[in-house]
Amino acid sequence: MEDFYEKACLCTLNKAFGFKPAIALALLSHIGSAGELFRMSAKDKETMIGNYPKEASLISARILDETMRELERLDKTGVRFVGWSEQAYPQLLKECEDAPVGLYIRSSTPVQDLFGECSRNIAVIGTRDISPYGQEWCARIVEGMASVPAKPLVISGLALGTDICAHRNALRNGLPTIAVMATGTDEIYPMRHRKDAEAIAGSPGCALITDYPPGTKALPIHFLRRNRIIAGLSKATILIESKIKGGGMMTSRLAFSYNREVYALPGRIDDPCSQGCNKLIKSKIAEPIISVGDLLESIGLGKATCSSKPTLHDALQKTYGNDGMKDRIGMMSTILLTIRNNRGISVEELAAVCGFSYSVTSELAVMLETDGFISIDIMQRCSILTERI
Repeated sequence: MEDFYEKACLCTLNKAFGFKPAIALALLSHIGSAGELFRMSAKDKETMIGNYPKEASLISARILDETMRELERLDKTGVRFVGWSEQAYPQLLKECEDAPVGLYIRSSTPVQDLFGECSRNIAVIGTRDISPYGQEWCARIVEGMASVPAKPLVISGLALGTDICAHRNALRNGLPTIAVMATGTDEIYPMRHRKDAEAIAGSPGCALITDYPPGTKALPIHFLRRNRIIAGLSKATILIESKIKGGGMMTSRLAFSYNREVYALPGRIDDPCSQGCNKLIKSKIAEPIISVGDLLESIGLGKATCSSKPTLHDALQKTYGNDGMKDRIGMMSTILLTIRNNRGISVEELAAVCGFSYSVTSELAVMLETDGFISIDIMQRCSILTERI
């Protein structure tokens, strides 16, 4: 019962000082526990936190009682709150001076087993406007991580573009992934990622986490607060693409300030999606990614396991050879080779180059996307998603 009381006190403290976590941590360091703060007399509490009247008003028996009932409800839905003083709280995050007092975690895996070996927590982040180049290299990097003996934990933010590309490729390649949310665990943002969020919450070793209480909606300021958790949870941060200003740049700089490793994918100097990465590399905040193998070794994941790379025909034959598709494998091979040589080609252009009808090209392209060979973005641009071919 005392453990639950302390957890509820930490949860309430997190609500009160969510945007000022350093103040909450200073209080915990001075007093010794969140419970002691709630046991103080009104006069002593005012002396202790009188400079923050709005926050101090939440340190009350009424709010604490509401929090206790909330935690009981959440427990029934599979959501756990892990407070700062608990063993299950991620140790890498605890090293940060502005770490949250606690985290809400939705997962099918026991919270004490989620974060595992901290040296293998890798953030993969970037712009929402990811290009075919960014999609391809995000997929290659995550696939490369899946080929090392000690599998890493891929951390990202469930957002459009790079984040969801990282999560989906992690799941596709059997890697655990954690989505750090800028909302409560009951508010999936964006809504189009609800299916992905459910897949993450239900997969072994994966989780949805946030320091926002249930019912918190997506607001711009909430994403800034979320970024520090992504950086703090990760031993290394990989920036795939970013404009000069953006959340990916902030997260990378936060990671650098935490003395964590930062890597960035170089790009064309006239490409807005790569200007942020190029700037971080120039300013020595990030190391350039020059190959997947070099990146894996530099991060400390080791070398990818050696395996014979199948031919393009073998990869297609393995996937489609027994599904009445044998007559179309040659066409799919042509489509893949064309995309590999023309990154970002549209489905319409693909049909013209390959000499196939648009309807057949579109049908085969969708099949290849479904099976993880290619990606087709909202503008119908295609890019290769795997190094298997």
